Amino acid sequence: MPPPTGAPRPRSPLPSPAGTAAVTAVLSALLLVLVAVRLGPLVSFDRAVADGLHRSALAEPGFTRVNRVFSDWVWDPWTMRLVAAATVVLLLWRGLGLLAVWVAAASALGTGLQQALKSLVGRERPVWPDPVDSAQYAAFPSGHAMTAAVTCGLLLWLLGRRGVGPRLWWAAVLCAAVSVLGVGFTRVYLGVHWPTDVVAGWLLGVCLVACAIASYGRVALNREG
Repeated sequence: MPPPTGAPRPRSPLPSPAGTAAVTAVLSALLLVLVAVRLGPLVSFDRAVADGLHRSALAEPGFTRVNRVFSDWVWDPWTMRLVAAATVVLLLWRGLGLLAVWVAAASALGTGLQQALKSLVGRERPVWPDPVDSAQYAAFPSGHAMTAAVTCGLLLWLLGRRGVGPRLWWAAVLCAAVSVLGVGFTRVYLGVHWPTDVVAGWLLGVCLVACAIASYGRVALNREG
């Protein structure tokens, strides 16, 4: 049944879930291979960007502290997982069990995938004589970037399904964009990731969200049929 005239149309953060999933999967795989073989130009690019930002972090301790607050607290993966968990509880409370399962499964899969890739690739993090922050586990992909992309992407998808008004929609898009791009910047600025770690996290996060949207659409359609 079509929505009433004047009712907000459902929105999606992705133009075509299946197409987006395919494109980002290919790009993620390509980047993984290039990082694994240590392609010279890519390594040089990572080093040049990381060196420049590290010098800035040492020269601007106040700005560095701000980045640490956002990176270690506001945009920390555990903060994002708590947001996802709260969303799952809200969906269950509203009787949307299938959506709750999809959000929980996508979030859990994102965590498992990033840890598996970290172990598989085993990329070392940047090492500095004068570090401004520290991090555990391997570098590729960035868990912060991937978790933020997954959580924010899923939240935008849910808002789009509700057909929220334009002001709330664009405010949510802006908040999501600032969070996803911002956390990626902080990880490189603080010297705990290479730029390509962050790009991989973004690509994998978008790919996972696109797969979740596409698969949910098929399952929901089959249930209705």
